[in-house]
Formats: sequence, C-alpha cells, structure tokens
Amino acid sequence: MATLILSVMGSDRPGLTQALAAAVLASGGNWLESHLSRLGGLYVGSVLVELAADGVERLRAAVQAVDAHGLEVRITPAVEATGPAGDAVHFSLVGQDQPGIVHQVTAILSRLAVNIEDFETRISAEPHSGAPLFHMEARLRLPPALGPSQVQAALEDISGEIMVDIALTPSEVA
Repeated sequence: MATLILSVMGSDRPGLTQALAAAVLASGGNWLESHLSRLGGLYVGSVLVELAADGVERLRAAVQAVDAHGLEVRITPAVEATGPAGDAVHFSLVGQDQPGIVHQVTAILSRLAVNIEDFETRISAEPHSGAPLFHMEARLRLPPALGPSQVQAALEDISGEIMVDIALTPSEVA
C-alpha cells in the first residue's frame, strides 16, 4: 500500500472537493484525512490518501484531469509516522490582533523544541468594540523532558507584552 498526500490550491468554486474525491475513487484509493478550506478567496488544503501501489499512476492521471479544471494538485508520498515522543497539549490564544503574534509564540515553541502538530488561526470581531480579535489554536507535542507548566510559563512571559490570553490544556489526541 502507498500513502500519499494531495496538496491542493485553486480558485474556490462548487464541486472541487467532489472532483478530488472522484479522482481518489477512480484510482482505487481510500480518503483517510483532510484539511480543506477557503483561504484568501482560494480553495486550499491537503488530503491523506491510501491506495495500492499499482494505483499511484491512476491517481496521477486522475489528478491531471482535476488540474485541467483549474485546481493545482501536488502528490507527495507520506512519511512513515513515528510514535509520539512526549505529552500532547492543546494551546489556545486570544488577543487584540497585531503584527508579530504568530512569530513571538512560535519562536518560544521552537526554542523549547515543541512540535506544532496542528495549527489554526482566525480573526473575529470583538463583541463590544468590533476591534479585530486574533485567535490561535494548536495541538502541540512536547519533548519528553518538558512539562506543560514549563511551556505555560514561557508563553505567559510574552502574554502581557502582546496583550493576549493563553491557555494550555491536555490534548484529547495522544
């Protein structure tokens, strides 16, 4: 069996997910996981697919037909996953939007050798003033020697500086 990742990007319109699903099915593949969304007016995302090794060329041919309709699809072999090293934690942040929030948070996580396994950000309007609020959600994998309280302390050092609320809780996904 082969496990592949389809990375997709193109002008958003109805039928794109169905076109991808048809390409996977036509190649004898199984759609395992995906993250698909509208971002900046474009349809973007990734799909994890499993199929028999002899179906890879059929998938490439089916994807070319999707490409012809304006959706760029790249196929990359998935990497064999290793077991979790340390604790998984859920991280959330909310604060007034300003440049540099993602940079400051990820700089601390990188310095601590924390792996970001899932990452999502969005902007919403603050209920009373309508000012832009920045939201960040992530699933983090801590190195074995690092505890959640150490990560929380490091992140709290910058929370006052960038005026955000931070929470770190055990993740439901191990």
